[in-house]
Amino acid sequence: MSNETKVAAQEVEVPVAVETKKRKSNASVAIDKFDWDAFEQDTDYGVSKEVVEAKYSETLSSVIENEVVEGTVVAVTKREVLVNIGYKSEGIIPVSEFRYNPELAVGDKVEVYVENAEDKKGQLVLSHKKARSLRSWDRVNEAFDKDEIVKGYIKCRTKGGMIVDVFGIEAFLPGSQIDVKPIRDYDVFVNKTMEFKIVKINHEFRNVVVSHKALIEAELEAQKADIIGKLEKGQVLEGTVKNITSYGVFIDLGGVDGLVHITDLSWGRVNDPKEIVELDQKLNVVILDFDESKKRIALGLKQLTPHPWDALSEELKVGDKVTGKVVVMADYGAFVEIAAGVEGLIHVSEMSWSQHLRSAQDFLKVGDDVEAVILTLDRNERKMSLGIKQLKADPWMEIEAKYPVGSQHNAKVRNFTNFGVFVELEEGVDGLIHISDLSWTKKVKHPSEFTQVGAQMDVVVLDIDKENRRLSLGHKQLENNPWEALQTQFADGTEHEGTIVEIHEKGAVIKLANDIEGFATPKHLVKEDGSQAQVGETLTFKVLEFNKDSKRVFLSHSRTFEDVAKAEAREAKKAQAAAKRTKKEETPAIQNQAASTSLGDNDALAALKAMMENK
Repeated sequence: MSNETKVAAQEVEVPVAVETKKRKSNASVAIDKFDWDAFEQDTDYGVSKEVVEAKYSETLSSVIENEVVEGTVVAVTKREVLVNIGYKSEGIIPVSEFRYNPELAVGDKVEVYVENAEDKKGQLVLSHKKARSLRSWDRVNEAFDKDEIVKGYIKCRTKGGMIVDVFGIEAFLPGSQIDVKPIRDYDVFVNKTMEFKIVKINHEFRNVVVSHKALIEAELEAQKADIIGKLEKGQVLEGTVKNITSYGVFIDLGGVDGLVHITDLSWGRVNDPKEIVELDQKLNVVILDFDESKKRIALGLKQLTPHPWDALSEELKVGDKVTGKVVVMADYGAFVEIAAGVEGLIHVSEMSWSQHLRSAQDFLKVGDDVEAVILTLDRNERKMSLGIKQLKADPWMEIEAKYPVGSQHNAKVRNFTNFGVFVELEEGVDGLIHISDLSWTKKVKHPSEFTQVGAQMDVVVLDIDKENRRLSLGHKQLENNPWEALQTQFADGTEHEGTIVEIHEKGAVIKLANDIEGFATPKHLVKEDGSQAQVGETLTFKVLEFNKDSKRVFLSHSRTFEDVAKAEAREAKKAQAAAKRTKKEETPAIQNQAASTSLGDNDALAALKAMMENK
């Protein structure tokens, strides 16, 4: 039966029942004598209408509502699908229920759910969606157990993959399972029907995971084995860039993948493989190695071109100047590419004439264009060492002329040691100021007490060791030695005000005038009230000893009042002694006076008596 005939059959309406009339039977007449008028007037053929309907009903299958039956597609339109289940009328199903199967055609067998044998309009109501839903879980499990290939309709995109309609169940298709190649645009798969394998089922949550990649891999396995069996080291093949990673490029060799490591892309340094290749690019590669058991293939791209060292000019020699770009930095030096694949190392010691241990990053950075001098060149080992300090004159070649002994200069403090200060006069010219040459008067225990890193200092050149590249410098020599003149000011026994700046077990350090520092033992720090002097107190100190050779001044505070008391005691003792002497001298005089009176100084005695009487 043609489609046109089927559609026409759908348009034939059941005749409306009318009053039964007896009519002449045409059952056995010839075609040319058939009474068409009688037929059109619904005249009787000699058989009752009930009998005809009963016989017609026997030709129809019985329909049970709410059951799933199999039907045949008899027509497909833009909106509807007509399905015949052997009932007196076809069922109409929306075409949207068959969206998962765009290849649906007339004659296909489909399962439908009988919702209603006859609605108000006398229409058979069917649903394909409900039939799939009732049978879907069983079918999914059956397909999984039998490892069958199923068809699914990709409904939409979701995070990490796609949602696929399989037997009416929404299954998840991970992005990694769509194809063996990385997918850059997921949207192109939406609304497509594809074949899948069910790879995982979670019965508890009724989650289903499907894979299209599994089908492709199964087909490629046989191809891979065949391709790998024909591979040979050194063989050149054409491939397509399949994927680009940070460590290399995967090449599709026609069913089997190989990896071009980032170091095998170019003879030169490659920071990102995308600098060399792009996706879907076709290129020739050479097979470096392969592992049949693991099916890994190592490929090379740079090996198809000669090594740059082989093309290096024969005229290039030690001492020549070259230019290049810094490609790699390390603490110990910088690698400079003077040609693609040809690099030289500039060690940090060859970057400056300075003797300081510094990092190469202090001088250069990646991307810098530099000029350098070739120091060593080994074509066999393909190694080259470069230098940039050689572009400048060595400052030590004329050190005596530029920095003669006794000359004064300004220098920058570079760093400290326990024994002195290292300063830089210019790049490559350093000198040491010994801690004893920092100050005439101040006792410096550590250079950090006197200056700080980065500060500027005036210095005097004391000595030059050209062979060992050493300069001895001084700072205190900028001034005359004050200890000769201070000997008179701080003579023994003189008293001066001083401030205690430090106290330790052996005594205290006292700061005096002219930045002179003296020393006092604990017993000489006792104050007049018996207490001990403390840091920060300003007191009067007596000089016990001034030693200009050792540049030391010994002081005492207690002596300032002890000596006074002793002096007063001595004066009192002297006064007592003098008084005793005076008394001894006066006693004989009185005796002598009395003796003389008794000898007859009557006039004097009379006068004395008269005076007493007058009182």
